[in-house]
This record gives sequence, structure tokens and C-alpha cells, in this order.
Amino acid sequence: MSFNGATVLVTGANRGLGRAFALEFARRGAKVYAGARNPASVVDEGVIPVQLDVTDDASVAAAAKELGDVSIVVNNAGVLFAGEDVDSIKAELEVNFFGIVRTTDAFAPVLKANGGGVLVNVLSVLSFIGYPGARGYAASKAAAWSLTKSTREALREQGTNVVAVHAGFIDTDMAAAQTGPKISPEDVVSQVLQAIENGDEEVLADDLTRSVKASLSS
Repeated sequence: MSFNGATVLVTGANRGLGRAFALEFARRGAKVYAGARNPASVVDEGVIPVQLDVTDDASVAAAAKELGDVSIVVNNAGVLFAGEDVDSIKAELEVNFFGIVRTTDAFAPVLKANGGGVLVNVLSVLSFIGYPGARGYAASKAAAWSLTKSTREALREQGTNVVAVHAGFIDTDMAAAQTGPKISPEDVVSQVLQAIENGDEEVLADDLTRSVKASLSS
């Protein structure tokens, strides 16, 4: 599909991977709504700041009502907290899992009205494996992967392609403390846009993720 003339919503678009998505879609000719809790934090030209808090039902509903021309939704908003306490884990699930539930439920009718379109869920290599130092984050991404598969089947009839994006460490603020190999946000975005053009349903963005996914059967 061509992105020239498409209308895209990116959640968590004020920095990191979300910002890279917004800028690249805009560069390719799309109209881009850059969702953020604080729209004033979206400072790039060529995108349209939108107030969107994926943890707030009213905020998501208002955005869906306002942005009736969206044909591509990128569920990018995500958090990783250092705490392993119950409250931290609940907060990660609220954004990383329930945030996708809210946005999907609100925008699926919009996508249907605009011909089906595409829903992209940004997940993680930790969708596939546990990690003791980030058990809440891993659990939220595993739940979001399961949700993505169910959503794909639910929206197939209306013509919506649901794309799961898995990656290891991406070179953003979230992974700043990590010293291992990192993939650039731009590389991830390039792979995702290619997958959308191809009609693919999954992106395994780096060698680590491909290796982990391949090992699941063994």
C-alpha cells in the first residue's frame, strides 16, 4: 500500500520509537496524528499533535471521535519501570496491555469505515520469554502478543491487517541503561513499513528476536 495520502495515528509519538514512526510516515506523504499525553511535547513539524492518554477511557474515546479519517493505527505507547512491586506491574499492564485494548476497541470501527486499514502493535522479544528483572514488562508484552493474535482473527473479516512487531533492545531512552547491541528506531520503522506494504503480519526486527522466536518450538 502507498502511505502517500494515508492517515496515521501513532501513540506515544513524542519521543523514541513513536517519534521515529511519526516522522517516517510524514516523510512518505502520510497525514500523521502524533498522540501523546502532553501534546505540547510533540515539537516536530509535519505532524499533528493530539492529546491521547491510552490509560484513560475518555481520552481514547475522544480521540477516536475526532480522528475519523485514520486508516493506520500504531500502538506504540509503552512503559518499563524498574520496580518489581505490584503497583509497578499494574502500571505496566495498564499502558502496555490495556492501552492497546482501549485503542483497538475505539479505532477498529474507524478502520472499518475507512476500508479496513492496518493496526500495528509494538511488542517485544519479551513477548516470547520471561525476564526476572522485568517480569511485569515481560508479562505485559506476552499478554499483548496474545491479544494481537486474537485481534487479528477478530478484525480479519473487516479487512484490517494486524501486525505484531517484536524487537530486542531499541536505541531509545527506554534501553539507555543497556550496554548490549541495539537496533536503531529508524531500522525498526523501516521494517514495519515494509511489512505493511507487503501485507505481512509479523516483524522480527533483529537477530536476537529471530533467534528467540525460532527456539520456541524446541
